[in-house]
Amino acid sequence: MSIKSYQTDILNNKKQQGFNTTNIEKEFLFLYGEVAEAFDAYKKDSDTLGEELADVAIYLLGLSEILNIDLDKEIQKKMETNKKRKYYINSNNYAEEEKTER
Repeated sequence: MSIKSYQTDILNNKKQQGFNTTNIEKEFLFLYGEVAEAFDAYKKDSDTLGEELADVAIYLLGLSEILNIDLDKEIQKKMETNKKRKYYINSNNYAEEEKTER
Protein backbone atom coordinates (compact mmCIF):
# COMPACT_ATOMS: atom_id res chain seq x y z
CA MET A 1 0.00 0.00 0.00
CA SER A 2 1.35 3.44 -0.88
CA ILE A 3 1.61 6.38 1.49
CA LYS A 4 -1.01 8.19 -0.58
CA SER A 5 -3.38 5.22 -0.20
CA TYR A 6 -2.89 5.29 3.55
CA GLN A 7 -3.62 9.03 3.55
CA THR A 8 -6.88 8.48 1.68
CA ASP A 9 -7.96 5.54 3.85
CA ILE A 10 -7.16 7.39 7.08
CA LEU A 11 -9.15 10.47 6.06
CA ASN A 12 -12.08 8.32 4.91
CA ASN A 13 -12.07 6.52 8.27
CA LYS A 14 -11.97 9.84 10.14
CA LYS A 15 -15.01 11.02 8.19
CA GLN A 16 -16.90 7.76 8.65
CA GLN A 17 -16.22 7.78 12.40
CA GLY A 18 -17.20 11.44 12.77
CA PHE A 19 -13.74 12.67 13.79
CA ASN A 20 -12.50 16.20 13.18
CA THR A 21 -11.47 16.96 9.61
CA THR A 22 -11.84 20.74 9.53
CA ASN A 23 -10.04 22.20 12.55
CA ILE A 24 -6.42 22.10 11.43
CA GLU A 25 -5.09 23.59 14.67
CA LYS A 26 -6.79 20.80 16.62
CA GLU A 27 -5.24 18.17 14.32
CA PHE A 28 -1.75 19.61 14.93
CA LEU A 29 -2.40 19.48 18.68
CA PHE A 30 -3.59 15.88 18.47
CA LEU A 31 -0.47 15.00 16.48
CA TYR A 32 1.70 16.69 19.11
CA GLY A 33 -0.14 14.75 21.81
CA GLU A 34 0.55 11.46 20.03
CA VAL A 35 4.26 12.32 19.73
CA ALA A 36 4.28 13.02 23.48
CA GLU A 37 2.61 9.67 24.16
CA ALA A 38 5.18 7.89 21.98
CA PHE A 39 8.01 9.61 23.84
CA ASP A 40 6.48 8.62 27.16
CA ALA A 41 6.20 4.99 26.01
CA TYR A 42 9.86 5.11 24.92
CA LYS A 43 11.01 6.56 28.25
CA LYS A 44 9.06 3.86 30.12
CA ASP A 45 10.35 1.11 27.81
CA SER A 46 6.71 0.24 27.20
CA ASP A 47 5.43 -2.47 24.88
CA THR A 48 3.04 0.15 23.46
CA LEU A 49 5.76 2.16 21.72
CA GLY A 50 4.98 0.67 18.30
CA GLU A 51 1.30 1.40 18.70
CA GLU A 52 2.04 4.98 19.77
CA LEU A 53 4.31 5.51 16.76
CA ALA A 54 1.53 4.14 14.55
CA ASP A 55 -0.80 6.76 16.07
CA VAL A 56 1.74 9.46 15.19
CA ALA A 57 1.87 8.22 11.60
CA ILE A 58 -1.93 8.02 11.37
CA TYR A 59 -2.38 11.59 12.58
CA LEU A 60 0.39 12.85 10.27
CA LEU A 61 -1.00 11.05 7.23
CA GLY A 62 -4.55 12.18 7.99
CA LEU A 63 -3.46 15.79 8.43
CA SER A 64 -1.51 15.61 5.17
CA GLU A 65 -4.60 14.38 3.33
CA ILE A 66 -6.80 17.05 4.88
CA LEU A 67 -4.30 19.66 3.63
CA ASN A 68 -4.04 18.03 0.18
CA ILE A 69 -0.34 17.30 0.59
CA ASP A 70 1.03 14.21 -1.13
CA LEU A 71 3.34 13.18 1.69
CA ASP A 72 5.04 10.49 -0.40
CA LYS A 73 6.22 13.09 -2.94
CA GLU A 74 7.22 15.53 -0.19
CA ILE A 75 9.26 12.84 1.61
CA GLN A 76 11.04 11.93 -1.62
CA LYS A 77 11.89 15.59 -2.32
CA LYS A 78 13.09 16.16 1.25
CA MET A 79 15.26 13.03 1.22
CA GLU A 80 16.98 14.25 -1.96
CA THR A 81 17.58 17.65 -0.34
CA ASN A 82 18.99 16.01 2.79
CA LYS A 83 21.35 13.79 0.77
CA LYS A 84 22.96 16.92 -0.67
CA ARG A 85 23.49 18.61 2.70
CA LYS A 86 26.80 18.48 4.50
CA TYR A 87 26.86 17.93 8.25
CA TYR A 88 29.43 17.99 11.04
CA ILE A 89 29.31 16.95 14.69
CA ASN A 90 29.13 20.06 16.91
CA SER A 91 30.57 20.53 20.40
CA ASN A 92 27.39 19.03 21.93
CA ASN A 93 27.95 15.87 19.87
CA TYR A 94 24.96 16.56 17.58
CA ALA A 95 24.95 16.63 13.80
CA GLU A 96 24.59 20.16 12.51
CA GLU A 97 24.32 21.40 8.94
CA GLU A 98 27.41 23.13 7.63
CA LYS A 99 26.83 26.79 6.91
CA THR A 100 27.55 27.91 3.38
CA GLU A 101 28.62 31.45 2.69
CA ARG A 102 26.44 33.41 0.33
